[in-house]
Amino acid sequence: MPRADITDLFRIDDLLSAEEKAARDAVARFVDAEVLPIIGKHFRDGTFPAHLVPGLAELGVLGANLQGYGCAGMNTVSYGLVLQELERGDSGLRSFASVQGSLCMFPIHAYGSEEQKTRFLPGMAKGQLIGCFGLTEPDFGSNPGGMRARARKDGDTWVLNGTKAWITNGSIADVAVVWAKTEDGGPESVRGFLVEKGMPGFSAREIPGKFSLRASRTSELSFQDVRVPDRNVLPGVVGLKGPLSCLNNARAGIAFAVTGAAIACFEGAREYALSRTQFDGKSIAGYQLTQEKLADMLQEIVKAQLLSLRLARLKDEGKSNPVMVSLAKRNNVKSALDIARVARSIYGANGITDDYPPVRHMLNLESVFTYEGTHEVHTLVLGKAITGIDAFG
Repeated sequence: MPRADITDLFRIDDLLSAEEKAARDAVARFVDAEVLPIIGKHFRDGTFPAHLVPGLAELGVLGANLQGYGCAGMNTVSYGLVLQELERGDSGLRSFASVQGSLCMFPIHAYGSEEQKTRFLPGMAKGQLIGCFGLTEPDFGSNPGGMRARARKDGDTWVLNGTKAWITNGSIADVAVVWAKTEDGGPESVRGFLVEKGMPGFSAREIPGKFSLRASRTSELSFQDVRVPDRNVLPGVVGLKGPLSCLNNARAGIAFAVTGAAIACFEGAREYALSRTQFDGKSIAGYQLTQEKLADMLQEIVKAQLLSLRLARLKDEGKSNPVMVSLAKRNNVKSALDIARVARSIYGANGITDDYPPVRHMLNLESVFTYEGTHEVHTLVLGKAITGIDAFG
């Protein structure tokens, strides 16, 4: 389906550099040619399109905004545009790239030893090594400080025990960045451990019954007396600052990305409304209620585009902060989810099938609404910034 000029109503393209547009367009072509023709079947079957990973790596998508070690070194705007195009294809594929880059490669790049960086990052950038991020637990999602995973020092190794849940890439990962408490067990004792596939006591199982992110691997990780050598402990950070900085990095990309799903739903609904006729043979795009839906959708897309671009520019200038990220993630995910629901209604009964994009994006966005900080958590982050009162406790 050709892109609609109206989607760039506020001429966002004029604000992008040639390099930023080139990165976006390369991934857009990949999504059109390689992702869209097959993603519906993968969603239906609950399978991850692993054969696409080498192509993503060739485009520089994996760890795109990191410098060195085989990474593309894109700026935040380029990275956001790349993720937006992947999300236009499917949240499951974009989640794979977000986790690989922002949650796994980033902490190794930011907090790892030089030996760890050279051992893991080049292979991860090439898609030869897959990573996952182990923070969330069955009983602790929004409150990571309550985690029960523990690691105790024993000679030149650490003995790790615990369980992590809702882990994207978990069952296909070659290395898991796992966060666990040490020493006295307080939140400031948290350390990051690089747990490699095949370490005795480490296992991963798929979480069954998902109606969302079906074209993605989501797992539960189990650690039973897993011995992690000192060389696999991230030396550069202690405490919750480590995992929270990873999440903040990922959230900024996700805030940019989700507009891709909104664009897919809007452009599909627009095309469908123009071709679908009812009653006197008039296209449903000519009816006032349909036009109102399309106008509301475009309005929210433009707002999200401008918000994402400004956040990414501020991040590249070193001027962004977590409150800005929370506002962008909160606004853009909710607007994308609302757009997917409205788009579904324009398709009528056809909209509940995976022959068309809205219901797939809608179901995927239900997960994005929750992960990387729930909508409610980001509301409270903003509430504290507005009032100075912490409502979490």
